[in-house]
Amino acid sequence: MAERAEYRQWWPSRHDGFWLVFAALVFCGLDVVLYVFGPPTTGWLGPAAGLILQLIADLSLVLLFRFPAQVAGFVVVVAFLMLASDLLSPGLLVPVEPLTSRTVPTITAVVLSQLARLLDRRTVLIVAGILAVIATQPWQPSWSVTPFGLLSTALPAVVSLYFEARRQLLRSLRDRAERAEREQHLLAEQARAEERRRLASEMHDVVTHRLSLMVLHAGALGVTSREEAVRSAAEDIRREGARALDELRDLVGVLRNGANLDARTLSPAPTGDPVALVEESRSVGVPTELSVTGDPSRISPTVARTAYRVVQEALTNVRKHAPGSSATVDLRYHPGGLEVSVHNTAATSPPDPALAGSGSGAGLAGLRQRVELVGGRLDAGPVPGGGFRVGAILPAYVPTTEGAHSDPGGRGR
Repeated sequence: MAERAEYRQWWPSRHDGFWLVFAALVFCGLDVVLYVFGPPTTGWLGPAAGLILQLIADLSLVLLFRFPAQVAGFVVVVAFLMLASDLLSPGLLVPVEPLTSRTVPTITAVVLSQLARLLDRRTVLIVAGILAVIATQPWQPSWSVTPFGLLSTALPAVVSLYFEARRQLLRSLRDRAERAEREQHLLAEQARAEERRRLASEMHDVVTHRLSLMVLHAGALGVTSREEAVRSAAEDIRREGARALDELRDLVGVLRNGANLDARTLSPAPTGDPVALVEESRSVGVPTELSVTGDPSRISPTVARTAYRVVQEALTNVRKHAPGSSATVDLRYHPGGLEVSVHNTAATSPPDPALAGSGSGAGLAGLRQRVELVGGRLDAGPVPGGGFRVGAILPAYVPTTEGAHSDPGGRGR
């Protein structure tokens, strides 16, 4: 019975409510017509006793969805009263010579057709069986009573049970299909997790090993070299290599833990400073100008990290693909968010093939996904006269857990 709890309201839908009220009124009208053109009851309850009983049974249809068991029981009680009147006191509740050969309420077929949706199968069969016996009167078979009794009781019950069983079967098949689809998604997730673990192992065994060697060689070069410029360059290489190792270890940990590789997962804990990126770009020989307008404190840390990654990726591409060019980084902070623009002039010499081919080729695509995750927009492409521009429009606030704790002023809300 718990599975039927969804119907314990007045009507499951407006359509059902309209249909029940309409059916109740139609059968009330039918019973009034039968009373007007048929003989009245002749018992001590009065000439309209049978009509009143039928009208009460008709109107109980409105309560069927809210009280299905009670309405079914009431219809059975009315049927027993009509049968008792027919057998023991003719004319009391049923006319002695009625227009129709019926000993059950006229609303019986409608009630039985809906009970399969509302009650369990066993209860429906018991109610239908009792009403079928009363309607067919097997103790005195008659061609004018038995067939009509079966049509008004057994037939609607059997048909409604069939359609209900069919509906449940379709629902079961749909649930199985959805469960199979979920299992397929789970298997796909497991396959992706396995692939991430394999990638983590390869990155740990190959890339981390090579970076460690690079850091060690740079450190050794800084110790053994007598030239100050060489020692300074070796220290820069060692420092950047150590930083790359730290970030690579974080990435390997993410891959091994099976986390989703999105912008939120890969964000470093501290918020990067674009000024440091500009200084790094200058230190490797790329003339880089920085322009900052507005208050950087207006934006949340999540957005600041995204802006940092935009500048970092753009300047990295300048070093790789546009040797001899100069770059301009423009950061405009305003109440609605942040506008980032990194523009470089045309290259004056061909790029180093080893350096240009060191990337995966998906840097801008990943950057665009990262920007869109925080609700921003990224534009990248060549500009007239040569050169390349990467621009991003970012919101001031992103509704993440960290942003909620780091944005006491409620920016962007």
